[in-house]
Amino acid sequence: MKTPRSFGLLAIVFAAAYAVVYVVAVAQNYALFTYHPVPGTITMGVMKPYDGPAMYWYGWIATGALGALAACLIACVVPATLGKRVSSVWSWVVPLGVLLVFAYLLRNYFLT
Repeated sequence: MKTPRSFGLLAIVFAAAYAVVYVVAVAQNYALFTYHPVPGTITMGVMKPYDGPAMYWYGWIATGALGALAACLIACVVPATLGKRVSSVWSWVVPLGVLLVFAYLLRNYFLT
């Protein structure tokens, strides 16, 4: 099976966009849904914990995936000549930068 030429561009765009959207979702708590494990319920959006802890992580993952999918849809309409200029380095540089942002956001956990 042969992969289409645009697959490389979409993989780069997805990796970079997912990392950026995910860190924004975590920092601003933009979860698509909240999972409450004790009662076993899922609620749409960000809900406060009731009857045990609330898990926002799954919602952040879904938010990041939808944001990256939107970026890939935009990248589909980019002309091929412009798409060839996008370097695969961005699929590594952006997530590494996001790791530094997470280290800053979680600095209180490391310093106390």
